[in-house]
Order: sequence, then structure tokens, then C-alpha cells
Amino acid sequence: MSSELSARVAPIEALVQRRAAPSSSNLPLVEERAASEEIRKLFAQYREQFSRDDLPGILLCFATNAGLLKGMLQIAEELLFGESLLSRRQKETLATYISQQNACPYCADSHGALLGAQGGSIEMICSLQNGDLNPEQFTNAELALLKLAAKVNAASSTITRADVEAAMDAGWTEEQVAEAVHLAALFAAFNRTANGFGLPSPYPHGFRDQL
Repeated sequence: MSSELSARVAPIEALVQRRAAPSSSNLPLVEERAASEEIRKLFAQYREQFSRDDLPGILLCFATNAGLLKGMLQIAEELLFGESLLSRRQKETLATYISQQNACPYCADSHGALLGAQGGSIEMICSLQNGDLNPEQFTNAELALLKLAAKVNAASSTITRADVEAAMDAGWTEEQVAEAVHLAALFAAFNRTANGFGLPSPYPHGFRDQL
């Protein structure tokens, strides 16, 4: 990692370490000490896979159903955080923008922090979280993919082949566009889960306010 990138990422990584403990206002989160043996084994699997001691709030939402939690861990490992057609930074860019669009403070701030850890600038993160795609912060290809993802999220029934070809004309392959569609739909589902359970931002004073 270059010294310039390290200087940008360090404040965000320090902020990530100050995440608040998970809480919810609408539905209770699964408590590890009261969870079934199957759920506790899946929690252990998560810690091993992602090298994290803490359990994020969204994981505790999915833990109300063992089959759902198991499936989400597989999706996280193989698509969201694993190697695929889109880079990790590109995925976090989509996630931050979609989460803002769905007014999900938990996901918008969580993915904003992860984007920062992948080298996304503070200006880029703020642009995404404001819903203002400043062309100075993104390439034409990135803007095209964000536009498509936003349409999948907000008006999927209006998507046409022309939307796909517009993204491809900007430089994406058809397979990458398909992955972006999957990601937009998945992140929208996570947003609705987080909002339904009532997860607040993991940063008590707001992520952007602390950058």
C-alpha cells in the first residue's frame, strides 16, 4: 500500500475500530449466549472466515433462522467479500450508494467505512452518501454501473436491454453487469432487513461526521 493511500485509509480504519455494539429498536437481535448450538457454530465459522471477533448487527438479524444465516455466510464469502468479476472496492461503492438510496444508515455507514478501507476517498464516500454522483470522484464506467444499480433498486421493472448496453458501452462486460444486478438486489434486501429490525448506524455520531 502506498504511503498516500495509507494516509487516507488510516483515519477510516481507526474509526472502524470504534464501532458501537449492535442494537436494534424494532425486533430483537439474536444473543450469542442464548443461541442454539447450530447458530453458535455458524458464528464461529464467521469469525474464522472473516477474522473478526465481533458479530455485526446484520449477522444477528439473519441468525433468527439457521438456514438463512448459513446461506448468507456462503454468499458473503463467495460473492460479497470474495474474488469475483467486480473488485471489492467496486462492490462497496455499489453497496454504499444503494444503501443511501434506501435510507439505511446501518448499511450506508458500514459499507462507507469498508469502501474507505479499500482506498475510497472521503470525498467519494460523502458523494455516494449524499446521493450526488460527482463526476470528479468517479470514472465514466463507475457512473454507468452506479446508474444501472440505482435503477435496479428503485425501478427494476423499467430495466431494458438498452440499460444493459449503456453499461457495456461504458466498458463493463455483460457478466460484470449481471453481477452488479445481483449485488444491487442483494444489498437492497440487506437494507430492508436492517431497517426492519431497526439497526442504527454502528457509528453513534454518524460516520461522515467523524471523518
